[in-house]
Amino acid sequence: MNKPFSHLLPEAVQSHAEIRPAPSLERRRLRAYIAMLVIDLGLILLGFALAGFAYTGRWWEARAMMQAQLLLPIFYTIAFYNAAYSTRALERWRFASRQALIALVIGAALLNFIAFYMKTNANFSRVTFTLGLALSGVMIIATRKLLSSFLRNLWGGKVRNELIINDGGPTFWLPGAQTLSTEETGLSAERHDPFMRDRLGKVMRNQDKVVVSCPYEKREDWAYLLKSTGIHGEIVSEPVHRLGALGVMRYDQQERTTLVVSTGPLGMRSRIMKRGFDLAVAGGALLILAPLLVLIAIAIKFGDGGKVLFVQRRLGRGNTFFNMLKFRTMREAALDQEGQTSTERDDDRVTRVGRFLRSTSLDELPQLINVLRGEMSIVGPRPHALGSRANNKLFWEVDGRYWKRHALKPGLTGLAQVRGHRGSTEVEKDLTDRLQADLEYLNHWSLQRDVGIVLRTLSVMRHQNAY
Repeated sequence: MNKPFSHLLPEAVQSHAEIRPAPSLERRRLRAYIAMLVIDLGLILLGFALAGFAYTGRWWEARAMMQAQLLLPIFYTIAFYNAAYSTRALERWRFASRQALIALVIGAALLNFIAFYMKTNANFSRVTFTLGLALSGVMIIATRKLLSSFLRNLWGGKVRNELIINDGGPTFWLPGAQTLSTEETGLSAERHDPFMRDRLGKVMRNQDKVVVSCPYEKREDWAYLLKSTGIHGEIVSEPVHRLGALGVMRYDQQERTTLVVSTGPLGMRSRIMKRGFDLAVAGGALLILAPLLVLIAIAIKFGDGGKVLFVQRRLGRGNTFFNMLKFRTMREAALDQEGQTSTERDDDRVTRVGRFLRSTSLDELPQLINVLRGEMSIVGPRPHALGSRANNKLFWEVDGRYWKRHALKPGLTGLAQVRGHRGSTEVEKDLTDRLQADLEYLNHWSLQRDVGIVLRTLSVMRHQNAY
């Protein structure tokens, strides 16, 4: 007989206060990036307008403005790829200015190269083009300096969240970083405790960088944990191959070296695209399916008079808990909050309405609300119930890589599901097949793949293992 899964809760958190995550700075940075984009647009147009006026005496001279408009898309393409709009650019105005000027110069060279081969450079005025570049460059440098000072005063000099976790290792510090002691907070790199994972996930949520200072014997545990959080993680250490280090960072002022052991699966641009896709699909689906959702709710209510929704705690991104929504498909007296017992074919706990909802996967539709809340994505690793087992083992006991699947938000559907890995997990292979698909998805994400998985999901909503 399985022990109640909640026996881990007092052991993990009873003696320590709840930890609150740091406030997110990502939206703040995104607004700053957009401001930089708009300002650069205005400065380049203004620079060429002034150049045309200085040379011809006409404001907004046609040839000068045509040159600016042709230059802008090339400039932005290069600027995006050379980090002219990045966190580092917000922190260091000299770096931001240099990258913007590089994009400006290379963009100008490419524009002239294209114009030469198309035999249209005769329409270009060398004087206005050169003067427009010079004026734009000077104004961009000045603006970057002013913007840096403005943001420093507005944000208190804090552009990113950085956290140092001291677990008994050598002294380490970063300007403006928060420091936590595991001894004082009761945090631990223990692998097989989801409640501790939740606490650590909350500590690391919204952090842009986490540096762990710990003894040699704890480094492997911390490296493994950081890889499952989906953030940039470093460990104060000498290079050790078995940690799977991705790079080395040197802090010369402290004579310290850290190993970069995690970076997160998606960069900012990819996260923006994925979130935009989530909002578009979830919002559109809720509007279109609203009548169906109402009918399902009425059918459940009239079926046995119980609650319409079933709310269950599951592990989300960074191994933190969230409340996942489903249409209730079981009798209220038989609800399994921790997922201790897998649903079987012809399970007598399932109601008549619930059997239809499960067989068509319609019971999952309320998770569109989880997507809008930002707790889930349309596509990602499916969130499992905490007490789920394969071969009578908890999932993370079957395969130590299990925690890594939470580096991204869980999904309404996923690669494992469209490959037919659904239903109960009676043997360990049922889990490892799903885990392999989840890790493949994390390592090879693309928006095109998300669209493909959504389209394939429509054809597998009815499945022999959906019960």
